[in-house]
Amino acid sequence: MKKVGILGGTFNPIHLAHLMIAETALEAEKLDEVLFIPTGCSYMKDQSEIASDKDRVRMTGLALEDNPKFALSTMEIEREGNTYTYETLLELKQKYPNQEYYLIVGADNLFTMEQWKCPDKIFANCKVLAAVRGAKKVPDMEKQIAYLAEKFGAEISLLPIKHIDISSSMIREKIANDESVRYILPEKVRQYVMKNNLYVKEENEK
Repeated sequence: MKKVGILGGTFNPIHLAHLMIAETALEAEKLDEVLFIPTGCSYMKDQSEIASDKDRVRMTGLALEDNPKFALSTMEIEREGNTYTYETLLELKQKYPNQEYYLIVGADNLFTMEQWKCPDKIFANCKVLAAVRGAKKVPDMEKQIAYLAEKFGAEISLLPIKHIDISSSMIREKIANDESVRYILPEKVRQYVMKNNLYVKEENEK
């Protein structure tokens, strides 16, 4: 079976940490591909702070151009209403039943996934790769993994990566303050952001 990683996110904007996590998962689990899925209307996000769907899709596509094992899906953008992970997994399973899915998340999500919409359906349709880059300690994570495995039959593996102090909110703040984001965004993404005046405060717009 083809092994496909799924990395969802607002990608507002996509940055080098996203790409490094995907590459780590690709190598660690011998995945055939990592599918980047920009979120549509997330019930967990303030939509007023998010760039347009068009801009987020374009930035994501630009970031993936140089890696043939990275692919872009707009399935959540195209779906009406709120975006739920379990719906994405069910749709993928229906379309491509011979593929095995690996959901790539930040390890801190292990402590909140039980509150996601239909967590039983999420764990039933994928394996979870939890990227360890936050402050939570590994023993706490392993205890949570055991809990989720017992309750949902979840298959979860930790994906250790070096801590990367990059976030989309930090990048947006830097741009708003007219500070450089060179070398923390893929260069093509940085150029797109600058060309289209994304995340710029009104007084800084030309």
